[in-house]
Amino acid sequence: MKITVVGAGAVGATSADNIIRKELAEEVVLLDIKEGIAEGKALDMTQTAALFGFDTRITGSTNDYAKTANSDVVVITSGLPRKPGMTREELIGTNASIVKGVTENLLKHSPNAIVVVVSNPMDTMTYLTLTTSGVPKNRIIGMGGILDSARFKCYLSAALGCSANDLNAIVVGGHGDTTMIPLTRYATWNSVPVSEFLSQEQLQKIAADTMVGGATLTKLLGTSAWYAPGAAVAALVESIVRDEKRLFACSVGLDGEYGQSDICLGVPVIIGKNGWEKVLDYKLNEQEQATFNKSADAVRSMNDVLKTL
Repeated sequence: MKITVVGAGAVGATSADNIIRKELAEEVVLLDIKEGIAEGKALDMTQTAALFGFDTRITGSTNDYAKTANSDVVVITSGLPRKPGMTREELIGTNASIVKGVTENLLKHSPNAIVVVVSNPMDTMTYLTLTTSGVPKNRIIGMGGILDSARFKCYLSAALGCSANDLNAIVVGGHGDTTMIPLTRYATWNSVPVSEFLSQEQLQKIAADTMVGGATLTKLLGTSAWYAPGAAVAALVESIVRDEKRLFACSVGLDGEYGQSDICLGVPVIIGKNGWEKVLDYKLNEQEQATFNKSADAVRSMNDVLKTL
């Protein structure tokens, strides 16, 4: 098993670090356009092997895509990170050309790879990859909903005073401050609806905090977060390489599911060795479906920017 992570910045390096600690592959390639960064971080991680007890080989490369050949999974984190006050829409112009070029270079050497998209705006970059790469849609997966769902559980666990591991909660829709939809109705604490323990006002605040979870961290850090995104990438990759059939919210190409087509949006999917294997229908109520449709409209408006590039 071979995994490539493109982009050796904070998110990419943290993703690679989590992947090697889990020993998800015999080899991990970390690639970056900036001279020496990927090689240096790969060497730094390699020097932790004797301390953490893993045997995965990690190779750093400055823009040499030949070293990524025959990868089973490729993770794209490349692009300009979101800065304070910057919307995801503002990232489109720069990141679209980066992601398209990266994808083309990866697929030249690994045509059968499963592609995990992390670059922002994530739904639009996933759609770009789907519509320009020629890769079957089940092998193109946007990671964002996994991260958003983890943040949702974080805020729920704080309000409930419980372990986040005892919670089931999911965020669907777009991966953006105004487009994501924390499904509070479906959130449970060991199978009991959290609405049994939290008031509607509390749930509304948790949903609101979840929606600005990324922006909150960007304001505090001065750049995008990396620990939780890196962990989300590793969880997704683990479900693929170990064929775990885990249920995650991921941005995938829709063809009528949830009433949407010709778009990539976060929906509940089963993740296994073939990529995403099926979309689960959560039977949204009228209000939830209307919110989902509004989210789709907003993502489409970002996708339309691609036509002007």
